[in-house]
Amino acid sequence: MAARPDTASRDFAGVAIVAAAEVPYRRHAPDGTTTAGLLAGALAEALADAGLGTADVDGLGVASFTLTPDHAIDFGWRAGLRLRWCMDDCHGGASGVNLLQHAARAIQAGDAEVVVLVSGDHFEAADFTALVENYNATTRAYLRPLGTGGPNPLFAMLTQRQMAATGLTRDDYAALCIAQRAWAARNPRAVYREPLTREAYFAAPPVAEPLCRLDCVPVVSGANALVLAAATHRCVRAAPVGIRALRASYNFDHQHGDGLVTGLASIREALWRDAGLSPAQMDVVSVYDDYPAMIVAQLADLGFADPTGPDALRTLIHQRIATRALAVNPSGGQLSVGQAGAAGGMHGLVEAVTQLRGEAGERQVDGARFAVVSGYGMVQYRYGMCANAVVLERAEASWRR
Repeated sequence: MAARPDTASRDFAGVAIVAAAEVPYRRHAPDGTTTAGLLAGALAEALADAGLGTADVDGLGVASFTLTPDHAIDFGWRAGLRLRWCMDDCHGGASGVNLLQHAARAIQAGDAEVVVLVSGDHFEAADFTALVENYNATTRAYLRPLGTGGPNPLFAMLTQRQMAATGLTRDDYAALCIAQRAWAARNPRAVYREPLTREAYFAAPPVAEPLCRLDCVPVVSGANALVLAAATHRCVRAAPVGIRALRASYNFDHQHGDGLVTGLASIREALWRDAGLSPAQMDVVSVYDDYPAMIVAQLADLGFADPTGPDALRTLIHQRIATRALAVNPSGGQLSVGQAGAAGGMHGLVEAVTQLRGEAGERQVDGARFAVVSGYGMVQYRYGMCANAVVLERAEASWRR
């Protein structure tokens, strides 16, 4: 079959990201915590940051696993929103960029002028068990009977394959975890901020060979939000962020590959072409980090290193990421901040917007102008089906191009 021509406009002009918020994540949330309450807190914080009220909002996107039985429209009603555009998303780690794409297009089409995107979850122990056992029909039919206990064994096997293919070792994965924890020490909202040493990493309890506890993203409760607006709206004033390029890939190999290459590899050239930039020009990099192996896979697929051998990957890890010469997941990433369910898909976006607006405090990357954020997730029975990425830019005089 001939490839379909890529004739659709990739220009996201006329859309600004004007606010980003993250309610504090909690490993053990207080009694009375609800998913709806967390989302409402993120909504209120983001609107306050943008100088807007609920009456200004005419678009809403929601990503959550545990808001059920409610949907986006129910949450919007409870929040007092009157909407012209409304969207539910269930793409897990790819949900943030997916929502961003659809919201930006809605604004460009005139379907909404101010859109708030919220994502998050509150997990009790039973909630998480129900999620991993019934993630989709394939999981329920083929994995649950095996008693695998969720994604850890699947990504342990994927990590084994990556080690065999690239020559990477646990020392290299440890360096990634340690580097992100060093960033987290500067983030007052990170769940885990204490310094992480190599000795502590290797002393951590094993989970599934070769993964230890520190390789596995900790489940937390929390929520995130973004506010997008038409560039002509009155709220677009101080430090807006523009969308330079955005690409997505879903079911790119129909689960026939080995999982070491994500859908990002299939969109890399188009993403950088649309952006008119290269990986070397990125000041901030946020990749979805449920496991260290997925950090490596996404960075390689985005073009930050040649994945065919260990030398380029080790140089990237030890000489650029570990030294903070390249700001990869400067929030601390989910491995230190925590994964609040569907909020994990928006966490990297919130951090990138915060960095580009110069509001990241002690962890601020000096002069941050460009950022790339990738999403990855929705495990079938081997690895994630969804991948997407967006290049963001700090507003300049010509940003509405």
